[in-house]
Amino acid sequence: MGVLSEEVREHIRGLFPKYPNKRAVTLPALHLVHDTYRAVSKEAIVEIAELLELHPSEVHDTMTFYNFFKDEKNPLGKHRVWFCRSISCALRGGEELFEQVCNKYHVHPGEKSGDGKFTVEFAECLGACEGAPCILVNDECHMDMTVESTSKLIDKL
Repeated sequence: MGVLSEEVREHIRGLFPKYPNKRAVTLPALHLVHDTYRAVSKEAIVEIAELLELHPSEVHDTMTFYNFFKDEKNPLGKHRVWFCRSISCALRGGEELFEQVCNKYHVHPGEKSGDGKFTVEFAECLGACEGAPCILVNDECHMDMTVESTSKLIDKL
């Protein structure tokens, strides 16, 4: 038995008809595995490659091209918290919010908190400049953040 559940394998296979070829399913398969397991292990890369009829190095190349995916040595925390570093957010205190979170919770950029509840990272732009500074928690954007609202948000996680 591999590391991918049969449910995940079926979901990947279910993507095949939506794409022109199996190779095109590489990125969606990586996202699915990453979202499910909070990391993409070497074993998962091999299993994805088998499903897509690719060499594991091709899947690995795709995974490492994007800074989004974590491997088994650095899995995500339960929640992923992105701090926007666009000029709009920077001018309105986004970098200070990020530093405050890192200091308060003793976590470094790209790392997860000691309790494993969240990973903090920079995002180049979250596309919500009208609500700068903004933070993306998982898939939910929070705008017009302050030191107080950011602390409350992180504490809830």
